Amino acid sequence: MNKKLYKTYLSCLSLLLIMGFMTTSALAVNDMWTVANDLIVDVYTHIAGISTVLAGLMSAVAVVGAKMSNNQHKVDQAWDWLRRIWIAWAVINGIGAFIAYIAPHFSGLATLNP
Repeated sequence: MNKKLYKTYLSCLSLLLIMGFMTTSALAVNDMWTVANDLIVDVYTHIAGISTVLAGLMSAVAVVGAKMSNNQHKVDQAWDWLRRIWIAWAVINGIGAFIAYIAPHFSGLATLNP
């Protein structure tokens, strides 16, 4: 029993030592905050682009639906949907404009000077 336990212990330590020699160190080019900022800007740019395309497409559908309908209730619903689409689009793009305007005012405030 002791011999088997010793062999298992020795093989585990050998495997751990080999794994330690085979690992490579990775050095980050940027710090975490720069990478996070780049990621947020990239994701928001994609969201704003997709929302613009979808707002245009859905606006066209709402206008065609309003123009082709012969029921006044459906026409009113289509114009309500058009209004909601453009309000949502303005909010999504307004968030980006607000952040782009505010972010430079806070640069350098989160630093510690020894």
